[in-house]
Order: sequence, then structure tokens, then C-alpha cells
Amino acid sequence: MATIAFLLNGTPQRCDISPDTSILTLLREHLAQTGTKEGCASGDCGACTVAIGESTADRQHFTSANACITPAHQLRGKHLVTVEGLSVKGNLHPAQEAMVKCHGSQCGFCTPGIVMSLFTLHNDLTQRPSPLTPVRLEAALGGNLCRCTGYRPIRDAALSMNDMPYERPQWFDATLPAPESDAQTTESPGTAPFFAQPASLAALTQWRQAAPQARLVAGGTDLWLESTQRLATLDQLIDVSRVAELLTIEEAQLDNQIGWWIGAGVTYTQLEPLFEAHFPAFAHLLHRLGSQQIRNRGTLGGNIANASPIGDTPPVLLALGAQVELASVTGKRRLALEDFFLDYKKTALAADEVISRIFVPQPVEGSQLRVWKLSKRREDDISALLGAFSYRVEQGVLRDVRIAFGGMAATPKRALAAEAALEGNAITREAFRAAQQALDNDFQPMSDVRGSQQYRQQAAKNLFERLYLSLSAPDHEVMLHAYAH
Repeated sequence: MATIAFLLNGTPQRCDISPDTSILTLLREHLAQTGTKEGCASGDCGACTVAIGESTADRQHFTSANACITPAHQLRGKHLVTVEGLSVKGNLHPAQEAMVKCHGSQCGFCTPGIVMSLFTLHNDLTQRPSPLTPVRLEAALGGNLCRCTGYRPIRDAALSMNDMPYERPQWFDATLPAPESDAQTTESPGTAPFFAQPASLAALTQWRQAAPQARLVAGGTDLWLESTQRLATLDQLIDVSRVAELLTIEEAQLDNQIGWWIGAGVTYTQLEPLFEAHFPAFAHLLHRLGSQQIRNRGTLGGNIANASPIGDTPPVLLALGAQVELASVTGKRRLALEDFFLDYKKTALAADEVISRIFVPQPVEGSQLRVWKLSKRREDDISALLGAFSYRVEQGVLRDVRIAFGGMAATPKRALAAEAALEGNAITREAFRAAQQALDNDFQPMSDVRGSQQYRQQAAKNLFERLYLSLSAPDHEVMLHAYAH
């Protein structure tokens, strides 16, 4: 059992829970707080959305999360806010009041999750006033599904809630409990259930050496599906969400390249400012990488370690020439990311190693990056196919071409033959046709529920056609524009 101390709607709580308890289970089965609903149990519908608060330099910052797939033990020293805590002395929170006035609820099952997404949005707008753009509104509500109301009244509620009077409740200023220190171990725990939450890389690698069979958890956005969907037992867990070295972004020079070391525990939401400044196509992709709740939790290191052939970020990192740093008690080693993926769900990570950092080189002058994701839904969906294209155009000739795909092989993989067909050639239809044909040598795609082998092969070739049209007629729109492609 793990003991966690945290605040629930401003009230101190101390609970003993098993390692694989989710926040949703903690609320409904341990604390009898049933306002938070279970819908999909996979982080898709948003009915279970809660807000998790952490102290920053001058305030508490709240982010939305799916309670169904968020480990409860990660609440240590934090503030959990649910729909039960929003009204004060009978006065509704502006998010609740706006939903009532705009008729934003019918059956009401999804409403608590929607209200909590609006609560975090309202808190951000109140503490850091800025325009509520359509992009920001869509991001805030993109992870909340509603079958019966329709989204117009919910959108109206979001647009009107900031005009309503609001007196901040006292629990906003409640002091967070100090997280308990985690004991070190040098002995194998064997098969006994345990939960560890180290605070340093040294402690993490010690735990990893002692328990190589334990599961590592950061955001839990994929791992926790084993519990909710497959009913697997996750009773030996090493949580990496508090490891200081995994939570930093540092500008650095590596092998004569300027770039950034990104800690494996940095979330997608935390990456957005860096990507928007230097990799706008990558930043656009993040808008389609799950919902806001998922982006607040999911990590870059987790997406790499998961080694899914349809993970969204690895193809882009391959196109950018990223490297990974692997750490163990004996030291660290670096690998080019393309050498990290060995086979389906198989990587070069040793049993006693963890991913500590990812190095992403700064784009050289004149380089461009295009990222295109194909999925059944535009947002909050898994890729059927994702293509990433990095290149420079020098006097009409393509240079430094790097192309990678997800969904085309057992691993994220570069299209080496297609790269060679374009490298050093002018932007001509003949060169791109040669690259399209070269794809047949690069890949033998899989067939599954998201797309057949033939579909994937043709769709990948069509992305080369799109790139050719974009380069040969840069002033013309190749397809209708949407902010998330």
C-alpha cells in the first residue's frame, strides 16, 4: 500500500491505496465523491476530468486531467479539485453558472467533466488575462465529448463565464502538504507489490536496478489502459514524475550542434512554447496529439519508450535527427533515435536503464519541417499514418533531406531510399515520382483496423505529392487550411 497526503477541494486528505489505484477509483470508491463520472475509462471522453493544482512561485496552477487514467499516488503534495468543490456557500462557480444560463447540459453525465475543463480555463484567464481565441477554446474543450447537448451552448458558456462575478474561495490559498520522501532501496522487492516515487535520477536508477521488472510510469496515458481496458494488475510501479533531472529543458551544444536537452518527463503542454518558437509544424502536431487533458500528462520520453509504431512524436524526432540519453547506475550513454527502435515494441533500452533526456538539434538556417498526420478524426485520435519531412532548399535544390514515417513499419522509421531520391535534386515532378517509387523499397506497411497496407502505401505517396505541390507552388493553398492540419 502507498500512503498519500494531498488536498481535496481545500481539505487535507491522507489515504492508503494500492499502487494501481486511479484518481477516479480513489474518489468514487475510497472517498465517496461521486460527482466525477466514469465514461470510457481510457481518457477519450472527458467525463472524469478533474483539476490538479501545484504551487508555483506566486500561485497555485491548475491543469485538467483524466481521473480514470491518472495514478492516484501522483497526488502526493498536490491539490485535487472536483466538481463538488466549486460552489461556495451556495454560489456556483462561473463555469457552472454559465452552463446553466446557456443550457449547456441535458442528461448531465458529461457535465462535471466539461465544468472542470472550463474551471481550469477560467482560472488561467483570471490569473493571466489574455484573449480567448477559437484555438484556445477548442483546445480546452477538445477532450470533452457530449452526445446529447451539442457543443454550441457549451461554447457559449465558455465565452460568457468570464463576465460573471466571482469570489475566489479560501481553498485557493490552502497550503499544500509536503510530499513524503521516498525510501531508497538496494534490494530487489521480488514479487511483492510496491510503489516508489524517487526525486532524483540517481535514486531512479537505483530503483530500476533493484526492480527491472517494475513498470515505469510518468503520465500514465498509455500504461494505465492496461489496468482499465485489459484489467491487468499494475502492482509494482516506479513513478518518474518527480525526478528533477527529467523535468528540465536546457539549451546545449552536442557534437557541434546547438539544440535542447529535453527531460524525458517533460509534458507536451510544457513543450508547446519551445516548439512554437522553433518547430511550428511540431507545435501544430501537438494540437492533434490527444486532448488537453492528455497533453497535460503525456511526456516526450514516455512516447519514445512506449515504442509504438504509430506514436506521434518519434517520426518527427527522427526527421530532426534527435538523440536519446539512457541512464543506469553505471553511467549514461547516447544513441541516435533511429538506433533506439529495434522491432515492434522492442528498443535498445537495457533492463536496468531509463530514458533520461532527448536532444533535439536546433534547425539550421533555411531548414523547413513539414508534419502531416492522417487519422479518422481530426483531433484526439490515433494516427493511421504520420509523415515528417525535414529539408533545405538551396538554389532550387533539396539538401539535408530527412524523412520519417509512423504507421508504415513495426517501428517509427526513416525512409532512406526516398531521402536518397530527393537529396541533391531539383524540385521536379520526376524527382518526387522517384521518391514515391522508392517508398516501395523502404516499407512494407502493416494492415490493421486503421488502414490497409495498400491504403498506407498510397497515402504515404500522396504526402510526397502534397510536399511537391507545396514546394512548386508556395503561394497556392494545397488543401483547405485548418489550424491543426
